[in-house]
Amino acid sequence: MTLKKKEAKTGWMLILPFLTGFLLFYIIPFGISVYYSFTSGLGGSSFAGFQNYVQVFHSFAFRKAAYNTFRFMGLGIPLIMLLSLGLALLMYEGAGKTAGFQQLFLYPMMIPIGASVMFFQVMLSEYGVLNHICQIFGLPVQQWLESGHAFYVLLFLYIWKNCGYNIVLFTTGLAAIPREYREAAWMEGAGRLQYFRWIECPLLAPSFLFVFVMSIVNSFKCYREAYLLSGKYPHDSIYMLQHYMNNNFENLNYQRLSVAALLVFSVIFLLTASLFAARQYTETDPTERRGYRAKHKK
Repeated sequence: MTLKKKEAKTGWMLILPFLTGFLLFYIIPFGISVYYSFTSGLGGSSFAGFQNYVQVFHSFAFRKAAYNTFRFMGLGIPLIMLLSLGLALLMYEGAGKTAGFQQLFLYPMMIPIGASVMFFQVMLSEYGVLNHICQIFGLPVQQWLESGHAFYVLLFLYIWKNCGYNIVLFTTGLAAIPREYREAAWMEGAGRLQYFRWIECPLLAPSFLFVFVMSIVNSFKCYREAYLLSGKYPHDSIYMLQHYMNNNFENLNYQRLSVAALLVFSVIFLLTASLFAARQYTETDPTERRGYRAKHKK
């Protein structure tokens, strides 16, 4: 018993720095944000109930930012997952194992974000390279960063910057599948699509989940690119929730900032929790699922 107490004491001492930092920089600020979201006035001097939430939901800027953010996620996350999975399969099968092909997608991970955005600005500004090429061929000049095109520029930048990371994750998951499974499938006469559908896909489920969660996180981080491309007040198509929160922070409107931050946290938390719950449900034995449903039906 004494040995167990000593081990427990050692364990608590080892995790104490992490717990202290987590408390100071995450839990306490989160509690302060919750408090501010239900108050009004400078410093949260009076209780306002859900008035701040109602005002935020009725705000055109918030609705626009939420629409753009979820539109970006709805297009960007499926695209980057499909593209990274296809390229990972290509690399794993050997067709893309050349060093140049792999580095083409891994180099963006090592390039500083400032350098990447500067390259896109040089290419897509009003007097940039792409518009110069358009003038040479007699095509109309486009406002790539000050029109609806800005959304697709940001989408391309997100996929280009983060695709290599997802490829690494999928390639690692493919490498963990035993070769014996493939040999057995070939002996049974299974084709490549059948092998992918019935063997690789189920065994890649943990990789799919992790890549999906990381793609969500990276899609919210794409605010850096949007800010560097067009500043605090970009074109309407790339005005994101992070712009809304940052502008409210600069205006010292901490109540609206707290409400928006809590809503973003709630969406991400519910989405990831649903994914983990769905994964746990699919991994249970079918007989256990029927027993669970029958028990709760009674």
